[in-house]
Amino acid sequence: MIPLTLAKITEATAGTLHHVAHANVLVTGPLSFDSRHIAPGGLFACLTGRTLDGHDFAKQAVRDGGVAVLATRPTPAPTLVVADVLDAMGRIARAIATHYTGTVIALTGSAGKTSTKDILESVLTLDGPTIANERSFNNEIGFPVTVSRVMPDSRYLVLEMGARGKGHIEKLCDLVRPSIATVLGVGSAHIGEFGSTQAIADAKAEIVRALPQHGVAVLNGDDPLVAAMAQQTQARVITFGTTADCDVQALDITVEQGRPAFTLRHGTSEARVTLRVHGRHNTINALAAAATAIAAGVPFPRIVASLQDAGLSSGGRMEILERPDGVTIINDAFNASPESVIAALIALSDIAGTERRKIAVLGEMAELGPETEAWHEKIATEVLASDIALTIGIGGEHATRLTAAIVEGGGKATKTDRNPALPQHINTLLKPGDVVLIKGANALGLEQTARELASLQTDETRSDLEGTVVQEGT
Repeated sequence: MIPLTLAKITEATAGTLHHVAHANVLVTGPLSFDSRHIAPGGLFACLTGRTLDGHDFAKQAVRDGGVAVLATRPTPAPTLVVADVLDAMGRIARAIATHYTGTVIALTGSAGKTSTKDILESVLTLDGPTIANERSFNNEIGFPVTVSRVMPDSRYLVLEMGARGKGHIEKLCDLVRPSIATVLGVGSAHIGEFGSTQAIADAKAEIVRALPQHGVAVLNGDDPLVAAMAQQTQARVITFGTTADCDVQALDITVEQGRPAFTLRHGTSEARVTLRVHGRHNTINALAAAATAIAAGVPFPRIVASLQDAGLSSGGRMEILERPDGVTIINDAFNASPESVIAALIALSDIAGTERRKIAVLGEMAELGPETEAWHEKIATEVLASDIALTIGIGGEHATRLTAAIVEGGGKATKTDRNPALPQHINTLLKPGDVVLIKGANALGLEQTARELASLQTDETRSDLEGTVVQEGT
């Protein structure tokens, strides 16, 4: 963190100090909302959840190295008392940002934000010290925590921004104004809350409207709703995509064993890039990262070299887990929008090829509003077209509808609920050499299922799946 005194932070948050001996003590560590991970010299935010109250852990947080806690009432520990802890976290982020002299990069999109952020962080780190969101800490809680991790020598601050409604991104940009803003695409994620894709586009465009005139908007030229955002900013615009009129292009895209390769072109510069990450959809994410790095002034050869080594550090996204019995598990279970499920099914086919059996474990999708039924039927159609040997639906009525549609179309499917025995149940349906995709809404917790499944092995004497039908529960 850029060091600030408790006195300065108190002023920024309009708070009062209690049990603090010296107001000029420096806070040198970032904000934390988990007392188990308090950083030395940091501030612990006493947030109140559904089952736990952070105020109960104040004393422990300071004992473990925190300078003080941020709370709505005095605690036994040194305390900065504020009217609202979450609001105060945002005010602290704004105060830190006023002292930061590096480049602030913001990115958003309906899908691919975190993967793009991970790739971009890998690229920028070769050019200078870089701070980016951990995992998907992209909301009003994770955002100020990320900002508080920036150091005086950080060259880049990369801020992934999520939104569940109008004004969310605008509020984040008001805390920390970006000089480069990247928009990946407009899809169906959270459409149940927004109401329409145009409403989603309007919310995502808030990141572009926040740019200063000397800033840069990095826009997906293949997405008409994103490309149209060029009219909503006076900043310079750089487009990326696969069409000839894009400034940064991916040409001659190929996929080998699930890993995409393409020719990266910008102006007169051109180079062949083979990604470490799996999934042909990561081509556009890597292209977005490249275009953003170009906007930041990173030399083209450095971008090419770093793209080929970049990985996805956040977990739960195209994470390939290999078992000794030859089973490959694709852990893509962090979240699921319709577009990302379709992309994951394509990746499953690319990785399995024509020789290996494909199994899809699909959790029902959330926050799709009136289009929920139609989207699950669309996914069923994609499963049937992908020649999936077995689909295992996880969840409630939408999972039942998904698996029923697959069986009606001539495919094989079974449905079950999320339960502690789920990994073992899935394992009973596998054979050595299978490729298994795990994908579903974050609330289903299928990331843990994927990891537990990776620790098991198949029974080679098990009979095949002939006659598998829809089952209600297990």
